[in-house]
Amino acid sequence: MQRRDKHNYYLDIAETVLERGTCLRRNYGAIIVKNDEIISTGYSGAPRGRVNCSDLGYCMRKKLGIQRGQNYEKCRSVHAEANCIISTSRRNMLESTLYLVGKDMETGKLVENANSCTMCKRLIINAGIDNVVIRDNRDLYRLVKVQDWIDDDDSLGSTMGY
Repeated sequence: MQRRDKHNYYLDIAETVLERGTCLRRNYGAIIVKNDEIISTGYSGAPRGRVNCSDLGYCMRKKLGIQRGQNYEKCRSVHAEANCIISTSRRNMLESTLYLVGKDMETGKLVENANSCTMCKRLIINAGIDNVVIRDNRDLYRLVKVQDWIDDDDSLGSTMGY
């Protein structure tokens, strides 16, 4: 039996975390790992105490025909990366890696070419996270150096993301 590599191991855990998500459109799971220890987890869902889309039975962005990467202010959810970041201190996140997996809730398939939205990129940068590993399919992932987002300032204005 071949042992699972570390990136896929942590992505598998992030994929399990996304199953707690309450978004009817796309659910994401994120975990932050530092020194081979999971220090935080997060998934897409409404702020604590507010009604989730899964409980409402509809997604406002879908209802309004809003495309991926646009008008996040219409979304009830806090993104997985943001939930992950607010669950630990910055000193814990310095030089860490965030693992991210997304699932399309209509098709049940993983979101290929997923990326953090502009606001989550800003949060990741300010948190001191060094790398983001994003799953594209069962065994294929991308390693993003957060420094590349900093160096390419235009990426922080990008509309691609969830």
